[in-house]
Amino acid sequence: MKADPPRHDPYLALRYPEYRWLLTGTLTMMSGFFLQSLVMGWQVYELTRDPFSLGLIGLAEALPCLALTLFGGWAADRWDRRHLSVASTALLLGGAVLLLALSFRPQLRSAWPFYAIQALAGVGRAFFRPATQSLGTDLVPREAYQNAATWRSSIQHLSRAVGPALGGLLFAFGGGRLAYGAEVLLMGISVYSWTRIRTSLPQPEVATPIWQSLSEGIGFIAGQRLLLSAITLDLFAVMFGGAVAMLPAFANEVLRIGPQGLGVLRAAPALGSVLMAIGLAHHGTLQQAGRVLLVSIAAFGLCWIAFAVSTSFGLSLLLLLASGAFDNISSVLRATLIQTLTPRELMGRAQSVNGLFIASSNELGAFESGLAARWLGLIPSVVFGGCMTLIVVAVTAWRVPELRKLRQIQAG
Repeated sequence: MKADPPRHDPYLALRYPEYRWLLTGTLTMMSGFFLQSLVMGWQVYELTRDPFSLGLIGLAEALPCLALTLFGGWAADRWDRRHLSVASTALLLGGAVLLLALSFRPQLRSAWPFYAIQALAGVGRAFFRPATQSLGTDLVPREAYQNAATWRSSIQHLSRAVGPALGGLLFAFGGGRLAYGAEVLLMGISVYSWTRIRTSLPQPEVATPIWQSLSEGIGFIAGQRLLLSAITLDLFAVMFGGAVAMLPAFANEVLRIGPQGLGVLRAAPALGSVLMAIGLAHHGTLQQAGRVLLVSIAAFGLCWIAFAVSTSFGLSLLLLLASGAFDNISSVLRATLIQTLTPRELMGRAQSVNGLFIASSNELGAFESGLAARWLGLIPSVVFGGCMTLIVVAVTAWRVPELRKLRQIQAG
């Protein structure tokens, strides 16, 4: 008699206590970071009334993040990943304290202090991402990789909902002091969470010189055509298609909904991502993973095109909700590919290369959105970006048939 297949456990990764602490630290740190991004974006736009200034916030974070991300991956493969998580979060905590101090000063006349603090956040995130994502791989067995990636993705996107919504409400009712005070508290909880993680796994030792070590990580990703195509697709799709950085301008000029409404707008894609992540956790391994990836990114681009021409707050919310749901599918599949295909001793460097792509798509995408808005106008720039996403998907499906034909991602 044939044995029944093992029953799918949607909460497999959550049954490991140290992984729960990792999710707690991720949720609180990222919630604080996105709270900061929303409040800072509103303050800078009120100060300048220029969409390009919103792009400069992304550029200020992107430059140090891109410059240091590969070194962050090298550090994650050489030193204790828990200590790196604590140190990088402490750096972000320092930026939050500076913003809180600025809120006690009279009205600022320049946006440059905000850009400088966002650059400090870029330094912290360059080390935070590879350290924590590699640490997450240490805390669960291989058979739990996709489930762990799904829950981590859901937590990351939940923070994108909690942070902006909380930031918008607190700033509307208590100004920068209340909002940045909450950020300091969230960052402090995150630092505490990393100290609660204990792992008995030996820390990988990278004995090769730093530049050779970095080239090994880059060479590994470059040699994995399937993985490289997936993260490159995400890079260009989000860089062109996503226009989250422009939401303060849409809230102020198009929908006229104030900081509270802006917080809801910023939270909507994340809420869609969380709902999708919960569905994926209960669904199990995705079939026809490659086609699902391509279709979901194309749908992501279509959602942003429709958002750009919407003048209804309710419709705009629904479109952003849907965009987040489709984006989450890409995040989960990409994370599962990296965890499955990468040896542990290369995990930090592989995650840093992935982080380099993600930082490029998010932070440089924010700069691209601001630049396009200055040249084309706010609404045409977002429509153009969505169309570029559709073109990127079509070219990838044509040029990388193995991605299109990918079925299950085997984790064992």
